[in-house]
Amino acid sequence: MTRIKNVSAVFLAVGLAAGMSACAPAGSTEAEGEAGSCNVGISMPTRSLERWINDGEGLKEKLEAQDCTVDLQYADDKTDQQISQIQNQVAGGAKILVVAAIDGETLGPALEDAKDQDVQVIAYDRLINGTEAVDYYATFDNYKVGQLQGEFIEEQLGLAEGKGPFNLEPFAGSPDDNNASFFFSGAWDVLLPYVESGQLVVPSGKSPASNDEWASIGILGWQSADAQAEMDNRLQSFYTGGEKVDVVLSPNDSLALGIEASLDSAGYKPGSDWPLITGQDADVANVKAMLADQQSMTVWKDTRELGAQVETMIMALVNEEDVEVNDTDTYNNEVKVVPTYILDPQVVTKDTVQSALVESGFLEAGDVGL
Repeated sequence: MTRIKNVSAVFLAVGLAAGMSACAPAGSTEAEGEAGSCNVGISMPTRSLERWINDGEGLKEKLEAQDCTVDLQYADDKTDQQISQIQNQVAGGAKILVVAAIDGETLGPALEDAKDQDVQVIAYDRLINGTEAVDYYATFDNYKVGQLQGEFIEEQLGLAEGKGPFNLEPFAGSPDDNNASFFFSGAWDVLLPYVESGQLVVPSGKSPASNDEWASIGILGWQSADAQAEMDNRLQSFYTGGEKVDVVLSPNDSLALGIEASLDSAGYKPGSDWPLITGQDADVANVKAMLADQQSMTVWKDTRELGAQVETMIMALVNEEDVEVNDTDTYNNEVKVVPTYILDPQVVTKDTVQSALVESGFLEAGDVGL
């Protein structure tokens, strides 16, 4: 059993039982006098993925409505740039940093320098590893994201009833993204037994023998173009005798777009000819793909909820109050267990786009052609 699976088991045991929460101290060594002013630096990884634009702009808007000073930066998927931006935010007076790390292993020194200047750090949706200088973590249950994808495949193909064999091509996310291992492990814990039994066959051979080998099929930077090139290679190398792909495990919507473009170029047609494809994030282009029968599902993480929770955490810090968390056991960053607030994701399909995404106000009907 892998470490990731053990982490999930701990989480499930202590989990998000209804109404259960804990409070972690706000981190201030003194509770005297007036609460501090709200000066926040937000560091997002890239503008190339729709979700990070939504996350950054949404949180900035919430905080500015609270009269906070906010410096929002995007690092173009360049770790050095993110480090420089964080340093500049601290130099500019930020007392709280919200960081969605590009590479969760490299930010320690910059954050430790910030900590020396009494700056508090909230890791946003991606755990920052190898440093004491992370005060809190806010995220979705990322193992569950993958689990939902795996269970969707299991149910749609009737694997639990013994159906098969089906041709599967699995993909994993960026090897430098801590969350990618959770996504893959959640799905692979469901699917690997069916690979081992022969109900799922991987013609390309790109089938990790365990969760620990997930990075061998990872797509660096979550780039759609790289996923498309990889899918092109698999189709051209392993599907030359009339074989068809039946299902693709894609951990997020960006990779799914590239995979779908490859299948389209290879002559696959929506309908009975088109594989089952998973995703994550409910990006507009992918919701359109679901409505066009080119994507089977997406796991929706309502980033408005994550932003609202981080806003609540920030205001608790500003007001020198306890910060609410609901998990103090699961997320060990190799130096400390980081107090965490975890939110639940949900599956969206073509049939629930209207009820889940449009009626909630997450997307406008016109944006997706409804």
